[in-house]
Amino acid sequence: MWRSVQFSRYGGPEVLDLVEMTAPVPGVGEVVVEVMAAGLNPGESSIREGRLDNEWPAHFPSGQGSDFAGFIAGAGAGVTGWKIGDAVLGHTVRGSQANFVTVPVGNVIHKPERLPWEIAGSLYVAAATAWQAVSGASPGPGRTVLVHAAHGGVGVIAAQLAKRRGARVIGTASPNSFDYLRQIGVIPVEYGPGFDERLRRIAPDGVDAELNRLGDNGLMNVDSTDTVVLEKIASLIADHQIVIPVAAIYPFERVRDAYRELEAGHAHGKIVLCMMPVEYAHQKVRGIDVRESEVTKDVPNRPPVPPNHEALPPVFGHRHHLAAAGPAAESSHSE
Repeated sequence: MWRSVQFSRYGGPEVLDLVEMTAPVPGVGEVVVEVMAAGLNPGESSIREGRLDNEWPAHFPSGQGSDFAGFIAGAGAGVTGWKIGDAVLGHTVRGSQANFVTVPVGNVIHKPERLPWEIAGSLYVAAATAWQAVSGASPGPGRTVLVHAAHGGVGVIAAQLAKRRGARVIGTASPNSFDYLRQIGVIPVEYGPGFDERLRRIAPDGVDAELNRLGDNGLMNVDSTDTVVLEKIASLIADHQIVIPVAAIYPFERVRDAYRELEAGHAHGKIVLCMMPVEYAHQKVRGIDVRESEVTKDVPNRPPVPPNHEALPPVFGHRHHLAAAGPAAESSHSE
């Protein structure tokens, strides 16, 4: 049974339902992707709650989700350069949280082999937003950049992009994220009362650029993808030049719980839905809390901890024959 996340009225996570979907058929210039992972973004909650009704109203029933990664399962007329079974990542408008998504072929890129599914499936909105913010700040050697929420899904990418351009980067965060920020070369500073004084001690000459309110809800409402930016950042992550923390991975069926955690505002990193979790004899994949803070404790002289997606057992499965046979294939197995 194939399903998609939908909501038929504005509200909190309780309005989200898993609804049966029919087998998608690609149109001219489109591909069908079997989704393996789909990320969550705060703007999706704002749309679902009706807070962006004037700019981007929902048309009920509405799908949900922007980022995805998976396998090409079908291609329409005019599509060249792709074959069934190619691993891809990309972006759509209110529809990525589903077993299958149909998108223009220009909305996907090849997934680098070393890029984990949980990162690939939650990348586009955060990557494009961070790239835009950093490009506007023009960081470089001799410049100091302040990145707010530097351990969040967008902030962590922006901080590392600015650092790669040679800037001195200061990042706001809670104390339990300080060790992680230091590992990626960012100077941490605690937000909250007394912030201005703490910042002055770190940067007595002030900052040259400030990246705040790192969110672009427009990216979730325009059906186009900056593939050049996406390819660059995906390659940097695959080559371990940029590290993306994952806060939690939830099975598809627990989408409401995933958004409750997102909306609590305490997640350090991306929250991701896994469409086909692998199940182990002694470890079921149920709301796997993959928290960066738990694997980067500030222990003096400890050896570097690998990125958390490398320290964990695999949690994503996929169907070999489905990728070869397309959406009409019914049976499955996990690897």
